[in-house]
Amino acid sequence: MKKIVFILVSLIIAQNIWSQNIDKNKLDNYFDTLSKYQRFMGSVSVMHKGKLIYNKSVGYVDFDAQIKANHESKYRIGSISKTFTAVLILKAVENKKLDLKSTIETYFPSLPNANNINISHLLYHRSGIPNFTDSKEYMTWNTQPKTQDELIQMISDSGSDFEPDTKVSYSNSNYYLLSIILEKVYKKNFGEILKSEIVKPLKLKNTYYGQPANPKENECFSYKFEQNWLKDNQTDMSIPLGAGGIVSTSSDLVFFINALFGEKILKKSTLETMKTLKDHYGMGLVNVPFYKEKGFGHTGGIDAFWSILAYYPKSEIAFSITSNASRLNNNDIAVAILSATFNKPFEIPQFKTIALTIEQLDAYTGTFASQQIPLKITLSRRENQLISQATGQVETILEAIDKDVFALHQAGAVFEFDLSQQTFILKQNGAEFLFKKE
Repeated sequence: MKKIVFILVSLIIAQNIWSQNIDKNKLDNYFDTLSKYQRFMGSVSVMHKGKLIYNKSVGYVDFDAQIKANHESKYRIGSISKTFTAVLILKAVENKKLDLKSTIETYFPSLPNANNINISHLLYHRSGIPNFTDSKEYMTWNTQPKTQDELIQMISDSGSDFEPDTKVSYSNSNYYLLSIILEKVYKKNFGEILKSEIVKPLKLKNTYYGQPANPKENECFSYKFEQNWLKDNQTDMSIPLGAGGIVSTSSDLVFFINALFGEKILKKSTLETMKTLKDHYGMGLVNVPFYKEKGFGHTGGIDAFWSILAYYPKSEIAFSITSNASRLNNNDIAVAILSATFNKPFEIPQFKTIALTIEQLDAYTGTFASQQIPLKITLSRRENQLISQATGQVETILEAIDKDVFALHQAGAVFEFDLSQQTFILKQNGAEFLFKKE
């Protein structure tokens, strides 16, 4: 778990149109194009009124062994696990095993403010407990086994960011602690609770708590791209628990959320509580709007996996993406799926690139700063690739798409250079920022 990343999907707001005739051929062409140009590997599913109306898988479970993905390929779903964990907590509340207003000092006496933090604060990310995956050291130990005592001590030692319930701050620590509370209440491990309370009742075939990936069991590795797909490190599954440790398929996910909103898991009143937002966060859910459709769901990221799950109650539409490799802005992929589903236009991308010599690439290197935003971007050359690294962020590969123009597709960003002035303009999400070489 490099970091269990949460991304609030912001989609276009306009009028609502639902079409029974999802454009399957165009959507197939879209994903085949992404696969052909090595932009995406993964599976997608769309459900309408409890019936799967679209399923598509591209790429590989194991790229090196050339094991192709299929509809039952299993992916780590990262923070979508939080939706499952919130459901488990709320089921325990319904069964009188827990109370949302109960404070957590009984479970975690060493935690700062434990006597003022309740279960609801953890669910809503309002506890003030820092996010342990944000620590600078996290990437040095995330592939190593950790005991619960070790992780709880790390969380306790991190102190508090704010007084409970005074503000919101997304923190994986909250849902890790909720997982431990569940284990103490049920006297079972998290995977067993998940199986007994959700997986078995819903007859989900391919959803469980993860272990080291085994491609022979149709479990995916995740990949970064450096001239080709390279296997990413695997987070040790002693670490994420209900914050990000569940494995599933795209089809299992839509069956799960369809059952949730069909009131087959929680009572209607409990579901309404789960959907209630405070500072943009519900309990394991956030808004995922598309045009005038109001949707609920979550995104997830762990290692190089990325996923999204959402449900649109008015149209009774659910969709999911489970991915083990992506070189695109994942929000654009979600928009394409929803556009095909709701009869909206979308484009099949054209991946134009141009070849540059080493000497030409060297002209773009250096450290650049902007007076508009407090961010520096260092550009360097690695063999025949231009590498970008912004302050506090990981390295990414820029692609030459035209003369003096490079694209960072994952972020939906374009770099337009003026070599004579040693500057570039960064264009992203309709904004423009001027950077000058130091």
